[in-house]
Amino acid sequence: MRKNLSRRLLGAVAVASAIALTTTACGSDAADGGSTGAIGPKEVAAALEKGGKVTVWAWEPTLKKVAEDFEKKYPKVDVELVNAGTGDKQYTALQNAIAAGSGAPDVAQVEYYALGQFTIAKSVEDLAPYGATNHATSFTAGPWNAVHQDDAIYAMPMDSGPMAFFYNKKVFDKHGIKVPTTWDEYVEAARALHKADPKVFIANDTGDAGATTSLIWQAGGRPYETVGTEVQIDFSDAGSTKYAATWQKLLDEKLLSPVSSWSDAWYKGLADGSIATLSTGAWMPANFTSGVASASGDWRVAPLPQWTKGGKVSAENGGSSLAVPKAAENKALAYAFTEYATTGKGAADRIAAGAFPATRADLESKAFLDAEFPYFGGQKANQIFAESAANVGPDWQYLPYQVYANSIFNDTVGKAYVSPTKLSDGLKAWQDASVKYGSDQGFTVNK
Repeated sequence: MRKNLSRRLLGAVAVASAIALTTTACGSDAADGGSTGAIGPKEVAAALEKGGKVTVWAWEPTLKKVAEDFEKKYPKVDVELVNAGTGDKQYTALQNAIAAGSGAPDVAQVEYYALGQFTIAKSVEDLAPYGATNHATSFTAGPWNAVHQDDAIYAMPMDSGPMAFFYNKKVFDKHGIKVPTTWDEYVEAARALHKADPKVFIANDTGDAGATTSLIWQAGGRPYETVGTEVQIDFSDAGSTKYAATWQKLLDEKLLSPVSSWSDAWYKGLADGSIATLSTGAWMPANFTSGVASASGDWRVAPLPQWTKGGKVSAENGGSSLAVPKAAENKALAYAFTEYATTGKGAADRIAAGAFPATRADLESKAFLDAEFPYFGGQKANQIFAESAANVGPDWQYLPYQVYANSIFNDTVGKAYVSPTKLSDGLKAWQDASVKYGSDQGFTVNK
């Protein structure tokens, strides 16, 4: 059954970026370039002593310093960083390399939402035997939950994206509007801001799968559940319904700026105050300082508004991991680099370069928590981010074909942003299309 499932999923790779499903079934389970036998920390140490080349496919620029330091510590090892594209582009390139039987990297950066399609295909190594279990308590709950299943650990967390509420204090102060602490207050603030100045919107939103699922996650919704190849999808649960009802008010009253995130117009709106807030991951500050420099001092950070007054629940938005493909030529050495890059000195290097930590020790360190952000008026924003990381709602799951599901978001839910379609109906259409696709690929969906 798994082999047939793999072949059917592989046929859909151009759309879903499903990873190396057929090829990996035939790949070697060797940990180190063709060697066989027991795998463990001793074999990892031996691989470091022997040396060799590790090819890493990743777009994250903070890995450059990590690679340099790793090579200094282990002079017999050569790390080659390759930017094979971001997101879907890299996943497709990875699939093509594995299907061709050559050219696959030893380490690949994989976003948390996409990792499930790798694990269901058994196309990435279980890193537990290599020593990954020693780090089970090293990471915060959200990232760690994303990379392990039962006793298996399919990747090591690189970073995390606990959500926070970024707001333009200058705009709120100008109009005498209270910063919202609940989503009901958020809707009221949206009305007040737009009434005070029709050019000002509380936020931009043209429909984004990641933002939608993150807010549903925070609201307590758990629309996805996967056990093996059995999948449940239900956007009628209480959390999803709560989100849809609240966001529908913003859409009906045209209180959201029709500007796409990461566009020139978006940066302009953040700079001039016409987009007054942003609810996103804790990785955002670097983008403010580089892309919205003229608004330095205007913005502040607050906890994410709550669905229940007095609550402290958060969610993740963004973040990625490092995985070792089954097709890697030197798995033990690949794990050694993966472990180094995500823990200890490697993690510290990345944090110093601007990455947001997934490691508890770094999140709890005095230096991290007391760091002042000149952009945010000297605010110790990491304290808010760290609290958010500690309060991420548990038990969230993505689909094993989430990359495909996200690719059809604008064809389903997105209609609520450009037509009379209700958001709840858009979510139902997204569910139906995701159910059909999963069933067509051999998953047992909503049975």
